[in-house]
Amino acid sequence: MGHSSSPMLNFASQKPMGAAVRILFLHNNFPAQFRDLAPALAAIPGNEVVFATREDSRQLPGVRKVRWDPTASGAKAHSYLQELDSAVLHGQGLFRLALSLRRQGFVPDVVYGHSGWGSTMFVKDAYPDAKLISYFDWYYRARGANGDFFPNRPLTIDRACRMHMMNAPTWLDLVTADWGVVTTKWQLDQFPKDFWPKLSLLHDGIDTKRFAPRPGQRFAIGGLDLSHVEELVTYATRGMDPYRGFPQLLRAVAVLLRERPNCHVVIAGDGKTPYGWDPPDGQTWKEVMLAELDLDLTRVHFPGVLAPHRMLELLQASAAHVYLSAPFIPSWSLFEAMSAGCVVVGSNNPPVTEVISDGHNGLLVDFFDHVALAGRISEALERRNELGALKAAARATIVDSVDLGAVLPRQIRMISDVLEGRRGPDIEAAVAS
Repeated sequence: MGHSSSPMLNFASQKPMGAAVRILFLHNNFPAQFRDLAPALAAIPGNEVVFATREDSRQLPGVRKVRWDPTASGAKAHSYLQELDSAVLHGQGLFRLALSLRRQGFVPDVVYGHSGWGSTMFVKDAYPDAKLISYFDWYYRARGANGDFFPNRPLTIDRACRMHMMNAPTWLDLVTADWGVVTTKWQLDQFPKDFWPKLSLLHDGIDTKRFAPRPGQRFAIGGLDLSHVEELVTYATRGMDPYRGFPQLLRAVAVLLRERPNCHVVIAGDGKTPYGWDPPDGQTWKEVMLAELDLDLTRVHFPGVLAPHRMLELLQASAAHVYLSAPFIPSWSLFEAMSAGCVVVGSNNPPVTEVISDGHNGLLVDFFDHVALAGRISEALERRNELGALKAAARATIVDSVDLGAVLPRQIRMISDVLEGRRGPDIEAAVAS
């Protein structure tokens, strides 16, 4: 892989009779959070790595990819049980694939799967002797995080009850799994402390050698050439939705364009709503906001989903990168932007405040105040030649805490610890004894 700064464990030497280790990854998407770990394990001689997913495209070196689908159901579940019903169907689909893999001769020693969607729910029934590690992204709370964050979407008792039940697939995994992983302290804090003794706090890791500053980088793609632009504002997440502050961003852009005639804005991603709620009448939030605002679209650019190398070029060319988030799961783009030395203008709330300190390694602003957001972006543009120390501190934060070269061996050590039957504080990055 070329990422690790220390030698990787060879699982083959850990198992009785020198048997090779078989690892099964489970995730609806591919390669998702296992993009670096899966090929690193596959590169260890003797290991066999299979990745079960619902996605058809892309491959990873040394990793065998198999596809599965949830089973069909014609029954209509209670609104509180929709996520659990979907998880059961996903679990059944994965269970059938697991039996098929068993018939082909593949029986994993360890299964490492993303929790919440259901694929991990019945894997212990298919492989009772395998160790199960669950990757936990989020534990829903009606109050104190994303549930009651938006003033224009007041929390109802009905929605609170449904959010409570959205945790049902996660509850099952918390009980069944041999071990679990969370990636940030903010996410860990959402989980009941009763389960902390079987969790590790381990980030996915950021390739800081790749996501590095490149002074003088310019951005041009297809017919869009912004090589002449000094005041380039960037924004990039999976979709354009309220959870990532897209409405506030565009309202801030409307102010910014009036005040800074040389400013251009690039908004990467698609128009889907991966989180939160959809706007009415089948529209996208992009359509809603463009209808609301009179923007100069010769200076606001929507290049769509960018290839990874193009995304890196965009970050390296950025004069100010905007990252807003409700109190929810942080995006990779936040860490990658900081690693690339961006001046990140972020929302002054978790999860952003776990990594950004205002004025030290980024600029913070109230999530809902689009006028203040425009002001902080303008400040970043105005002072872009003075913020070298801030950009260096942003990069240092990522290099010092979640550099892939340091994190990846720890992830492998954690898997080895679980495989060897260690418990509690003896497992790499265990949260509590």
